[in-house]
Order: sequence, then structure tokens, then C-alpha cells
Amino acid sequence: MSIFVAIDFETADREPDSACAVGLVRVDNGVVTKKIVQLIQPPRFFFEFTHIHGIEWRHVADKPSFGETWPQLSPILDGAHFLAAHNAPFDNGVLTACCAAAKLPKPPHRFVDTVRLARDVWKIYPTKLPNVCEKLKIALNHHEALSDAQACAEIVMAAEKQGVKL
Repeated sequence: MSIFVAIDFETADREPDSACAVGLVRVDNGVVTKKIVQLIQPPRFFFEFTHIHGIEWRHVADKPSFGETWPQLSPILDGAHFLAAHNAPFDNGVLTACCAAAKLPKPPHRFVDTVRLARDVWKIYPTKLPNVCEKLKIALNHHEALSDAQACAEIVMAAEKQGVKL
């Protein structure tokens, strides 16, 4: 078993620096030890993806920017071996862009992609998060950042129980 943090971002628009919510779930040797969800004020007022996640400007107008909130959130990563995300290139890209825009160092952790795990370990297709969760009997409120991060954590834990070394 490993120590990792599952991460999920929701974004306001097509730009990777537009995080409007983040969910983080820390797992220490098979046990969820911490969960954090934070709404974030993105750099622009425009919300293109409200129809997906339900977040509107009014929900984040008084919330901190990524640069203001990340220093308080990032200690959850201390000692973690890796970050896990479903479609990790997306979340890695959002984290990279948000850190760059805020002039903060990007965490050095490698990403484990639970899409790849679902395909490689269980041969699940299609591999959208709801499909994987249905197959593995994981509860999901899709596009809610903490629920998506929790689901990713459970996918990683299930793979590790099957003997996958990450």
C-alpha cells in the first residue's frame, strides 16, 4: 500500500488556469486520512461549464484565488508518493497552469491515471468515471470535485488490493 493524494479539478472555461473547485483525498496505506474540497475564484468571470458541474460565478465571487488557497491546501501532499486523477493529463495540466499563473512551484509528484488503471487492471471500456465507478460499485456524484477525487482514491485502492504496485 502507498501514500497518495487523489485530486480532481473543475474548471470554469477552456483555459487550464480556470480552476473553480478542487477536491483532494489523502490515502495513507489504504486508509482515507483527509478530505478537502475548496471552491476557487478563477481568473475570469466567464463560466462555460456550469452545465457540467453547476458552479457559477456567484458561487465563487467571494472565494480565494488559486494562489491564495493553494498554500493552505498543498500540505496534504506532504509525504505522498504520487497524485492520482481520472484522466490525469487534464488535472495535471490544470495544476501546472494554476501554479504557473500564481507563480507557485508545481508539486513534483508524478500522476497516476485511473483511466489507465481501469483499462489495464479490469479491461473496463468505456473508461469515463461513471462507467468505472459503476463497474467497481463505487458511489459517485459526478463532477463534484470531492466525490470525483474520492472515486479516484477508491479506484487506486482497489487496484492495489489486486496487487498492482504504484
